[in-house]
Amino acid sequence: MIRVNQDLSISEEELKFKASRSGGPGGQNVNKVASRVILLFDVDQSANLSEDQKKRIRKRLANRINKEGILRVVSQQHRTQLANRKAALDRFLELMMQALRKQRPRRQTKLPRSAKRHRLEEKARRGQLKHSRSETGIEDE
Repeated sequence: MIRVNQDLSISEEELKFKASRSGGPGGQNVNKVASRVILLFDVDQSANLSEDQKKRIRKRLANRINKEGILRVVSQQHRTQLANRKAALDRFLELMMQALRKQRPRRQTKLPRSAKRHRLEEKARRGQLKHSRSETGIEDE
């Protein structure tokens, strides 16, 4: 079991790893070794997640989840498959913690009277300045 937070653990059987050739620098190693790791997690079919958690994950990680409800995390920053697998798993846990964290509701604040007054005074001053520029006093000949 992989511990996401104190309330949630995910079974390792629910995670699927795929390996492929990585792009970028690395010399001949890039052409020979499948070091890029893709972690796949089926959010909709997970037995460890509640419906509320699934909904929250789908909403907050929508750009990483495909139409079938599979979350995809890719790692290719390291030269070895093992290091990329660990990096993908760490990133997955980080994403899950962020997605499941409850956000505090935003408290609406009121604009102070002095700020409103200052804004209107500045606006009037700028308008007066522009108006004075237009009255040049030069007549067309």
